[in-house]
Amino acid sequence: MLEAIQKLITRGESIDLEFKACAKHLPKNVYETICAFLNRHGGTLLLGVLDNGIIQGIEPEKISQIRKDFVTAINNPQKLSPTTYLSINEENIKGKKLIRIYVPESSQVHRCNGRIYDRNEDGDLDITDHTVQVSQLYQRKQATYSENRVYTWIQPKDLRSDLLERCRKYLQINHQNHPWAEMNDKDLLKSAQLLQIDPETKKSGITLAGVMLFGTDNLILQVCPAHRTDLILRKINVDRYDDRDLVRTNLIESYDRILAFVTKHLADPFYLEGIERRSLRDIIFREVASNMLIHREYASGATSRLIIEYGRVMTDNPSRPHGFGLINPNTAVPFQKNPILSAFFRVINRADELGSGIRKMMLYGKKYGGEDPQLIEGDNFRMIISVPEFGGDPAKKVKIVSAENDLKHEARQLTGQDTTEVTTKDTKYINGVHDGVHDGVHDDGVHDGVHDGVYDGVHDGVYDGVHDGVHDKPLTKTMQKIVQQLQESLSTPQLLNVLGYSRKTRNYESSMKKLLNEGFIEMTIPDKPRSKKQKYRLTEKGRKLLENLIC
Repeated sequence: MLEAIQKLITRGESIDLEFKACAKHLPKNVYETICAFLNRHGGTLLLGVLDNGIIQGIEPEKISQIRKDFVTAINNPQKLSPTTYLSINEENIKGKKLIRIYVPESSQVHRCNGRIYDRNEDGDLDITDHTVQVSQLYQRKQATYSENRVYTWIQPKDLRSDLLERCRKYLQINHQNHPWAEMNDKDLLKSAQLLQIDPETKKSGITLAGVMLFGTDNLILQVCPAHRTDLILRKINVDRYDDRDLVRTNLIESYDRILAFVTKHLADPFYLEGIERRSLRDIIFREVASNMLIHREYASGATSRLIIEYGRVMTDNPSRPHGFGLINPNTAVPFQKNPILSAFFRVINRADELGSGIRKMMLYGKKYGGEDPQLIEGDNFRMIISVPEFGGDPAKKVKIVSAENDLKHEARQLTGQDTTEVTTKDTKYINGVHDGVHDGVHDDGVHDGVHDGVYDGVHDGVYDGVHDGVHDKPLTKTMQKIVQQLQESLSTPQLLNVLGYSRKTRNYESSMKKLLNEGFIEMTIPDKPRSKKQKYRLTEKGRKLLENLIC
């Protein structure tokens, strides 16, 4: 890193590099440079270096106060609006202290003291009074960051108020002093940059980020039809899958479902750090879940996937790359692909500060799965994470069969004969193999484990199948149609319409009641069954049923 900084100083100031003298205190114009970097393509600010590249350094006893003043200022909306988070690093070059601040490109247009600054070569330009340049800046931001796209036909009343209330209650409990905790829906959305003005029409509307966070499933489908997170377990049936969850809902509930799928299928070995027990699985996959959702390129038509295989988990996420190949966490510069979504997830504690989540993943990844996680940048951002396994690969398990019943079949496999005739030599060979495997299994003590596993599996499978066949009536055609239509949440009028009913019929009400009682579907507002905003959606049990119906 020291060599890299020396190369920067040698290169001199440019459109993405600025030097500031800072022996005892911050210069006043440092925030104008921060604003300009945010509005242009980002850049690096070196404090303690003169304009001509001479290293002046910062007095060591002043560094702590300088850091404090800087953080306070960039979080003050009267100084910088909207506020931002920046990482501050202390460096030591030739015995002199410097501060290095990396400023990523922002998806927003920022103002410093109410003025808009842009970057040109090695200078900061005030473009506030230049209407054309300001308009071009807004348009460039919207074109670069798809999360900024404004839908003027979508207003706060069209979003899910229950999700907004859920976030507000979380803040009231965990961050009582946060201003969002007491704001109404419209003010909260404005403050979070989810309700913006379209620079072309001058009308306000909800952004793509706002729809993805708080939109109904139907609304999300309209603005982002390709949105889907495919969660797959592939251990036994490696050609298809053993379990699957297709997540097509808002990002807040998508996060919960990703973690629920991981918790269901991955082990969480006991790990003690000092005197405190830590869940390495939860630490790692909390970062994985948030990364998949907030750093995705939603303008892409590609599907985001998380695949659990034997000994590893792989993710595949559409992205806007800022490099290609394997990422080195020690030298990589963090980049926010969707800054608004990232900021919101940090506020509700669904994500860590920029860069710290990846550091945690790398810190605990090897301790959890035995190997360092791999992060691969490209048009699709990929992660490969090793996970612990406590048993052999189920896809390669040994099947113990009766030599007497399968003798001819084994003979064909071993000798390559198509005939049903088996020679005495073949029979002796097969019996020898069978006895060897049988004795080996018994002598190693594996027999009990295999016997118990097979017995329990067969017993449970037969019992459940017989029980279900005897006690559960098959689904009627109407019930099947309802399950197939509820791939997204629908209200009663919407459901009647897609089913072709003009009104509620006895058959419809009976089918809905049975599906609710059996736990295949659920109400979105269970506390108010007669609410006008009431909708119905599939449960986990219902989604599995749907997969069987489709198959």
